[in-house]
Order: sequence, then C-alpha cells, then structure tokens
Amino acid sequence: MLTVERLREVLSYDPETGVFTWLKTLAWRAPAGTIAGVIGGHTRRPYLCIGIDRKRYHAGPLAWFYVHGEWPKGLIDHCDGDPLNNRLANLREASDSQNQGNRRLNKNSTSGFKGVYFDKSSGRWAANILKDRQKFWLGCHDTPEQAHAAYCEAAQRIHGEFARLD
Repeated sequence: MLTVERLREVLSYDPETGVFTWLKTLAWRAPAGTIAGVIGGHTRRPYLCIGIDRKRYHAGPLAWFYVHGEWPKGLIDHCDGDPLNNRLANLREASDSQNQGNRRLNKNSTSGFKGVYFDKSSGRWAANILKDRQKFWLGCHDTPEQAHAAYCEAAQRIHGEFARLD
C-alpha cells in the first residue's frame, strides 16, 4: 500500500500546473527530473497514469493523496471534464452519480444535446436524466431545444454544482 511518505519521496507535485515530476529514478524510462506519467487507463477517456512500486495510479487521486495526505473517499471528478488536467483547483471529491452528472455529451448523440433523443413512438424529442442509477423522465417535446431546456433545469436541480449542460 502506497503511503504519502513514499509518494512524496519519489514524486514532486505542482498543484498549480497539475504536473508530477520524478524525484528518484525508479525505472530507466522515468529518470529523476522528468515528468511522470503515461496516458492510459481502462476507460474510453484517457487518464494520466503513474506507476510506483509496480502499481499504477490515476494522477487525479494521486494528486489528492499527495496534497491532503489521505485517499479520496469516493471518486475524483475533474471539474472541467478534462481527465488530463490534474491541477488541484480542477479536482474535487465526488460520488459516482455526481461524477456522471459532470460527463460530457456522448459522441454518438443524435440530438446534439445531453439527455435528449428522438422518441420514434411519439415522433417527438424526449429527455431524461439519471441520478444514482435511477432514470427520471422529463417528457416529450416538439423540438430538441425544448427537451434540452427541460434537461438543463433538471440537471441543475438534481446535480447542482456537478451539472454539466453541454
């Protein structure tokens, strides 16, 4: 188990830039003085991963651990939605549901709006939103813009500061 002492022994973290730098050479590919991390991860979105003592860590939770001295209780959410931006001001603790509220529009969206799709059975634009794996129906609307307005209102009410409307 990685301790904060071990972390601070091998890496330096700059909270203003979000960059980790090696203080010790642990591998020939990562000599002391170089920027730490490789882009990887097991999700569709790229995350910066850093290997320490034969274990890989995402840089966001590692930055939180480095600064606060304890692992985050839940997930680390990147406020701006960029998983490569590990500045401390861009990181916050989040539940899975809060983290999902901050997701960007899916690339395969047919409406161009988050939470909005064309409902073939009614011939209208429908909207829904998820919170804690529960789907909330926001109704059918004549235009995708109207459905998006319904989504935005619900997202601000349900997700609060974690609501991402785009």
